[in-house]
Amino acid sequence: MKTSDAEILILPGYKGAGPHHWQSRWEAKLSSARRVQMGDWHKPVFEDWRDNLLAEIEAASRPVILVGHSIGAQMAVQTADLQDGKVKGAFLVAPPDVENPAIRPRHLLTFGPARRDPLPFPSVVIASRNDPFCDFAKVEEMAGDWGSLFMDAGESGHLNHESGHGPWPEGLMVFARFLGKL
Repeated sequence: MKTSDAEILILPGYKGAGPHHWQSRWEAKLSSARRVQMGDWHKPVFEDWRDNLLAEIEAASRPVILVGHSIGAQMAVQTADLQDGKVKGAFLVAPPDVENPAIRPRHLLTFGPARRDPLPFPSVVIASRNDPFCDFAKVEEMAGDWGSLFMDAGESGHLNHESGHGPWPEGLMVFARFLGKL
């Protein structure tokens, strides 16, 4: 599959994705990509985010590829069984542990518990060994539960602009390979 064959839905995490975040850069670079306005970026409400994502998927006129970061990745996973087969793949980066009672902000717990079943579409999970929002063993377990190809990003923090992943060309290359196999 090529990017022009799909609608690429960008799903930012808590606080959204600023102009230097790799998701914003990819959105600007990929002509068929657009950001889903999930709801309040600073106080995510699960039901609002779910409903907004499902409305965007329903409105899509081509196959959908989800590109989720952080809680956006969890939203892609949590809504997988409600997507009517339009989603053909998901690229999931740094999903947080939505079962960890120490997660901050605490309202992110409302996005849990973590899914335990395989996703109904191909997926890739990329995670860091020192992500402050999810223990590496936990994210590896989640990826296994989801049937996702798991990629170890080494010690890369939360894989966002703050951790030095503004343009993130390596991620874009992995995304291109993932699309090529769909």
